Amino acid sequence: MNYVLFDDKTRENLLPLTFTRPTAELRFGILSIREKWGKHLNKKLSYLTEDYLGEKYSTQIESENILINGSVCPSPELVSAISNLDPDEALIAGPTIIACHLDKDGVRAFDGQNTTNFQSVEYKSEVLKIDQLWDLFQKNGDAIEQDFELITNGRNSASISDTNKVLGENLFVEEGVSMEHVIINSTMGPVYIGANVEIMEGSMIRGPFAICNDSTIKLGTKIYGPTTIGPHSKVGGEISNSIIMGYSNKAHDGFMGNSLVGEWCNIGAGTNTSNLKNNYSEVKIWSYSSNSFESTGLQFCGLIMGDHSKCSINTMFNTGTVVGVNANIFGTGFPPKQIPSFSWGGPDEMETFDFDKAVELVKLVMKRRNIEFGASEEKILREIYNRTLTNH
Repeated sequence: MNYVLFDDKTRENLLPLTFTRPTAELRFGILSIREKWGKHLNKKLSYLTEDYLGEKYSTQIESENILINGSVCPSPELVSAISNLDPDEALIAGPTIIACHLDKDGVRAFDGQNTTNFQSVEYKSEVLKIDQLWDLFQKNGDAIEQDFELITNGRNSASISDTNKVLGENLFVEEGVSMEHVIINSTMGPVYIGANVEIMEGSMIRGPFAICNDSTIKLGTKIYGPTTIGPHSKVGGEISNSIIMGYSNKAHDGFMGNSLVGEWCNIGAGTNTSNLKNNYSEVKIWSYSSNSFESTGLQFCGLIMGDHSKCSINTMFNTGTVVGVNANIFGTGFPPKQIPSFSWGGPDEMETFDFDKAVELVKLVMKRRNIEFGASEEKILREIYNRTLTNH
């Protein structure tokens, strides 16, 4: 059976993080959603997504295909229900298509939401699904616990030095980890430490928490769960209930809470993100789908930052600030709560970041990690640049 992860209308709610990737490539818990499905199915999956993402995230279509909603996380029960679908059947939970069994023509005609061409099979059990950006940090504790069980089941943790203080028994450490004089509290939720991670002295971590391979936690860092640090990242200061997708740095002092940071971002030293309004009212954030500010229904919501964006030292982000892709933010005072992609500037003035200069910077940043910036990535950024010019 061929498996394809599809984007539905949920993807619009998850911009700017999904400007540069299909929904299933979002890191949620320890793994990306695509990695979760790959482990459950023991299969390699392709994508059905926006045309401009298709060169990098291609679609493979065969005679028989199972299409799976990329905003839904797997469970053994859900995988079993999907595997039992007959041709032209769709597994439905409320208004959401979770999965469907289609031939080649069915895949080509599929729009991600029309159920009239299927025989519906209702799925009545609970589903872990992302519908809004804030679901990523709101539900991250559940996702970490599920991934922790999936990754560590039947395996033994690597040993750590006696200089570390560990509370609870829900700690798993991969090989190659360097950590001394670290305090870890796993009584509130599991703590997963990926391969070749370095955690410097004096750091304090409370689960649920995950840090992925080749990342670094700097001296004296304080982390409150549920929090995920993706691969090849550096973090420091104080972090609470946040996700860093990977290849990004918040390496210095400053607070970040209830926040989401994409890949290839850099948070300047001393930067702070407000996650609570002074009047304790519900936080509103910019919605790309409605082109307006919408209420999250939350009292706590911090920074949302798209891929390749950066801010200078001592930047102050207001509660619920949304930063697009490839923005460069600097200056004194609070920048706007909605910062379009390819913005250059700060509170006093914003102008459009020249595309060629932006690409030069991206290449320099990625080269430091020995990763090549390819033609498909440049096409994606060009499309985002063209789509967002009207917002400047």
